Amino acid sequence: MFPDSKIPEGPLAEKWDKHKFNVKLVNPANKRKYDVIVVGTGLAGASAAASLAELGYNVKAFTYHDSPRRAHSIAAQGGINAAKNYQNDGDSVYRLFYDTIKGGDYRAREANVYRLAQVSVNIIDQCVAQGVPFAREYGGLLANRSFGGAQVSRTFYARGQTGQQLLLGAYSALSRQVAYGKVKLYTRSEMLDLVVVDGQARGIITRNLITGEIEQHAAHAVVLATGGYGNVFYLSTNAKYCNATAAWRAHKKGAYFANPCFTQIHPTCIPVSGDYQSKLTLMSESLRNDGRVWVPASKETAERLRAGQIRVADIPEDERDYFLERKYPAFGNLVPRDVASRNAKMMCDEGRGVGSSGLAVYLDFADVIKRNGASWVSQKYGNLFDMYAKITGENPYEQPMRIYPAVHYTMGGLWVDYNLQTTIPGLYATGECNFSDHGANRLGASALMQGLADGYFVIPYTIGDYLAQTAPKPVTTDHPAFKEAEAEVNARVKKLMSINGTRTPADFHKALGHIMWEYCGMARTAEGLQHAKREIQKLRKEFWTDLKLSGTDQEMNQMLESAGRVADFLELGELMVDDAYNRNESCGGHFREEYQTPEGEALRDDENYTYVAAWQFVGENQPEILNKEELKFENVKLTQRSYK
Repeated sequence: MFPDSKIPEGPLAEKWDKHKFNVKLVNPANKRKYDVIVVGTGLAGASAAASLAELGYNVKAFTYHDSPRRAHSIAAQGGINAAKNYQNDGDSVYRLFYDTIKGGDYRAREANVYRLAQVSVNIIDQCVAQGVPFAREYGGLLANRSFGGAQVSRTFYARGQTGQQLLLGAYSALSRQVAYGKVKLYTRSEMLDLVVVDGQARGIITRNLITGEIEQHAAHAVVLATGGYGNVFYLSTNAKYCNATAAWRAHKKGAYFANPCFTQIHPTCIPVSGDYQSKLTLMSESLRNDGRVWVPASKETAERLRAGQIRVADIPEDERDYFLERKYPAFGNLVPRDVASRNAKMMCDEGRGVGSSGLAVYLDFADVIKRNGASWVSQKYGNLFDMYAKITGENPYEQPMRIYPAVHYTMGGLWVDYNLQTTIPGLYATGECNFSDHGANRLGASALMQGLADGYFVIPYTIGDYLAQTAPKPVTTDHPAFKEAEAEVNARVKKLMSINGTRTPADFHKALGHIMWEYCGMARTAEGLQHAKREIQKLRKEFWTDLKLSGTDQEMNQMLESAGRVADFLELGELMVDDAYNRNESCGGHFREEYQTPEGEALRDDENYTYVAAWQFVGENQPEILNKEELKFENVKLTQRSYK
């Protein structure tokens, strides 16, 4: 029987308010008796740690960085959604809910998504109070712009640095609690395992990344806020350090992993330039507000362009195909990311791609520069244009940007109930670490919204329901489960160090990334996925027999860190392939070529696949068990997505 998702009864708009009233509370005096571990200090983690400490809990916060300010949340550029309707253009909580459900191709829970839309309005007030410098209109009101998958302007932003500014706000709140002694901050510490005592999460095992020391930490509850697993593809827009180890260790201790094949491909990434790259750079989706996406109308023109026989400026207007505007007139260049990405790939597959590789399309700002002037564009997007120029050596004010899809965000993650609790009591997952809000495709500017919603406005309420039913006596590391978990971690580290083969972790990671991108990337087929599974299994065997590490485990050793993460990616990659093979439909970021409409759009199978795929680990080298949480839609009608 599938675990209870704890979705409250009653009308959709009343579920969260009723639930907050019905959950059990911990009185202020008792909160001081409970310890909570928060792993990760990005937006979800920093906001959760600060909020829980503000309530009175004793919090231990862990980051593998030297400062929480280095969390990957800083890389988010374009904005954060909220249903405030400042533009008076028809937005509402329900419209944000509907856009998110539709954008995710009807593969998310209604109740979770509606709650996200509800609390979004509070996030902006919270951040303004913290001093986040959102852009403002001339009269002083907060400004908004549009993002993909919406016909209203609901995205609040701070130029192209929104994630960084929001993280500084959360970091200031966290630092305040560190100064008060309510948060103990552990930097340069990586979680390597979860400790489960009598079926409940009671602590973690970490490695000090400076000294190599393995350490035990106990608490009444554990909150994971460790981000997504996009780096399983090696090249992605994620920071090089981003990994899946914390979530994967929890999965192997009993936490279900949900919808692992739902990976988001972002359409506006600077194209790959060489084998030397370890990550890719994203250009904000906000650029699609004013930039127009196009390719040459004919293959012949594209070939001449790639050969250097003509320049971009030589191509007349009637020989340019603004394919998103042509195919989706209602949304134009602001279609959701999965739709824009697939269409860009389609143009390149037809031989109409640009750049030396032919794997790029243009994002052109000539029209808006002509209309409003370069200074207006610079005010709005200046830092993004500067970043593009530094990376490519091209001036985007004078010629179009070249963009191509790349792995960006993962909608899958640890399965959680309405309280954000995993299938392990006492273990919670927030932000990109869980699966709960985005279905098969995340709309732009919704990642920051979810991270702060979970940290500021959900987990502070819901974790109390669990702690109120937990004895307030101190939790220590004396239990044998801590020694057992530490011994497992030490054995794994020693095994990695002892292989003494010939190939580096990066070599294995690149090989895995190539398999994943080719066969489980923008498009998947049954045959390709079966091939990928065989190749990953072969690569896993080679990893454990031919890995080469230098240094020792009793010092700072980034090769060892990388090896542990790649080992987990190899296992997770295989599960992603299994999940994609099992889902015989196309939806959102999961595009099976066998299942598409005559127009090339994703073709869902609502009769057989309207469920959350929650995978259960049952043992090393054993096939995982698929559990299904049926999705019920009582407030929206399941229809073929259309952005035309």
